[in-house]
Amino acid sequence: MQLESIIVCPECSFAKAETMPIDSCRVLYQCVNCGVMLRPKLGDCCVFCSYGSVSCPPKQEEEIS
Repeated sequence: MQLESIIVCPECSFAKAETMPIDSCRVLYQCVNCGVMLRPKLGDCCVFCSYGSVSCPPKQEEEIS
């Protein structure tokens, strides 16, 4: 299971590596470059699934099963 994901801001294209929580989804993330507050896209459980290079751990676990 991968615990690091690179989030890319859709507003300014700034990319930052973030460590994901193991047992929960993160629904809010503020871009450290432009300050925009990211929320998951419709149908996604969290910002990592919407804007990250790797899905969140709960989704990774679901994909393995």
